[in-house]
Amino acid sequence: MATVWVNGVESGQVMPFDRGLAYGDGLFATMRVSHHEIQFLAAHLQRLSQGAKRLGFDWQASQTLQERLAQQAASLGQGCIKLLLTRGCGGRGYAAPTQIQITEVMSVHPIPDHYKRWQQQGISLVSSDVVLSRQPRLAGIKHCNRLEQILIKSTPVPLGFDDYLVLDEQGLVIESSMANLFFMDNHQVIYTPALSHSGVAGMMREQVMHAVLALGFSVNVTPIPMSQLNDFSSAFVTNSLLGVVDVVRINDVVMSKSPLTHTLRTVLKLGQ
Repeated sequence: MATVWVNGVESGQVMPFDRGLAYGDGLFATMRVSHHEIQFLAAHLQRLSQGAKRLGFDWQASQTLQERLAQQAASLGQGCIKLLLTRGCGGRGYAAPTQIQITEVMSVHPIPDHYKRWQQQGISLVSSDVVLSRQPRLAGIKHCNRLEQILIKSTPVPLGFDDYLVLDEQGLVIESSMANLFFMDNHQVIYTPALSHSGVAGMMREQVMHAVLALGFSVNVTPIPMSQLNDFSSAFVTNSLLGVVDVVRINDVVMSKSPLTHTLRTVLKLGQ
């Protein structure tokens, strides 16, 4: 079982009336630990703070929490630390209490074994029959209500594929079940789906966009219909644990690996 701290207490317990448990009223980050340090820690904490503000409560990582994160990373060496925040305890109803005491849950996990193979070989995606609803006030946030992803993952991925491609209810490409998507055409122009109505705007997605702009590429953040997939020569997925991984096939569309993915792994120091 993973080691867990609740509000700084090792093996602490989440209260039964915690709003994260009752309503998914919170958000979380999964952070890769490499060489005894959390990669992009400041960006993760800033993203959590911004997400909390969008949900209507203020949160900043305390010095104590940052020290605890650093200590666990130093001890872990390689792996994953998950930091989950909720609005804390409340009553039976949906309305948030006027006085809140945020619950912080930190847990330590290994990196899934198959990620290394994916990083080396690339992955194949197949369309899920579960589509994402459009809700602009929640779009982009990695909030704790992940029922859509649970439904997506409830069906085993067909043989020959590794993960699901997920669309929204208008048929636009949004993400994989667990990562953000980037595409490149034959003119070396990069595209990534607009996430203004649904999907998760991952921390690694932001890092990659900064990196490709610094490398001299242009990035179009735009709605991408399924019919446009044939216009792309290559694709890759990103998240904080996977890093940058080539997509070699989407349904029946075969993609070529791009030298850019190796460059991004080098620039972002994502050595596997």
